[in-house]
Amino acid sequence: MAQITQNKTLQIKFYKKGLVTLSLISLLAACGGSSSDSSTPESDSPVSNTAPIANAGSDQSVAVSTTVSLSASGSSDADNDILSYQWQLSAVASGSSASLSSTTHVATDFVADVAGNYSAQLIVNDGTVDSIADTISITVTEQPSGATDITDINFTERSHSCSNYVGSYISNVEDIKRALAFSGSVTITEQNGECSFNVNEIPNHDFNDNSASFATNVSAQSGSYQVTATPAIAASVTELSLQMTNAVMLNGVLLDILPAACYGAGNESLGNERIGCGQDLIDHPWRYDPMSPFNGFGTDEHNAHTQPDGTYHYHANPMAMFEQDCDIITEQSPVIGFAADGFPIFGSCFDDNGTVKKAQSSYQLKAGVRQDVSGYTTPTVGNGGINSNNYDGQFRGDYEYVENSGDLDQCNGRMVDGQYGYFVTDTYPWVMACFKGSPNNSLLKGGANLINREHGHEHTF
Repeated sequence: MAQITQNKTLQIKFYKKGLVTLSLISLLAACGGSSSDSSTPESDSPVSNTAPIANAGSDQSVAVSTTVSLSASGSSDADNDILSYQWQLSAVASGSSASLSSTTHVATDFVADVAGNYSAQLIVNDGTVDSIADTISITVTEQPSGATDITDINFTERSHSCSNYVGSYISNVEDIKRALAFSGSVTITEQNGECSFNVNEIPNHDFNDNSASFATNVSAQSGSYQVTATPAIAASVTELSLQMTNAVMLNGVLLDILPAACYGAGNESLGNERIGCGQDLIDHPWRYDPMSPFNGFGTDEHNAHTQPDGTYHYHANPMAMFEQDCDIITEQSPVIGFAADGFPIFGSCFDDNGTVKKAQSSYQLKAGVRQDVSGYTTPTVGNGGINSNNYDGQFRGDYEYVENSGDLDQCNGRMVDGQYGYFVTDTYPWVMACFKGSPNNSLLKGGANLINREHGHEHTF
């Protein structure tokens, strides 16, 4: 019998993540015959690797002595690989001894100890390849000459027009949990009937106390917002939206009441949603109320927390800007900010026919069990952190406006000394429920800013 020989070719290909493909080709030849049987299996395609993208955040403009927070949380990888981080201060101001608190963490910071220009560079790695470096600029300026220090003050002025608050204001405060110092900066100017607020969005009070659970560290911003100095009541109200920032406060912090979280919206488990309910679902009846005691949205004692880029913002009463107890004061509350439509925001106390009292909202909880709304899943107790099946205030849709049941109208405002204004209240809607006038487009968010505005929230369920 003829001898049979067997030749084998072993091909080994190495691919990303340790994948190995073996392709075995057997050639059999029989002596005395010319026939052969060969087959070649399809070879696997190599697993491609997309380089990650580094995102060091936005450029910043801060006052000297500010702790500048940096975050790589906006970085991404198309393959969903775990990223590592490499930060460096690529440039510092002359004479500065600034250094990063960490060069390898997703978040880091440094103290801008000298006025001048700084640059921070970020490179991320997906375990295989580095990203292209992303560099941001940090402009550090001296505290404004002649600026008024508003650290921890209660505001007192009651003028209805933003033009009467023109000036420069500073504050020196602390991130309590991180034991880091921050400097707040607010400059208000007026031209052609509009007030411009140039702010770094650091408050005039300490923040991030032990009651808070911020998803991102606070960082100074560079915001510029305009409102009219002569607001007028419009023919119809403008509803709140995720696209429009509600107000800028006199301490430079923004008011953003609505969360981007609704029951049954997004990719998180039912009853634990904290993101995914954007502007396309603005009419969702079961949008969570961040101020409900049944929701843990990670806010500090000032009813504030951070957006993904580190912007500190209020969802309700900032607490530290005016005297809270209307029973012990004899004067009405001051103006603490201006809504996007130019109307002032007052504290809680107003003069009711010679008696100073706390303003009461005209929104009331609906009665009974939540009713189904066509097209939406009704919140049900037992799913995640849902407290009950009743209208209990866990959602904004649990409330309804009952005319004349309180002191304020459907936007949570009233006329004061012949001019309209919004009021901070202890109950829903907390500050404002709609715009009585026409909002200024400088507070309109779009693109990356809208994505940042539609932020998620830490929760403590």
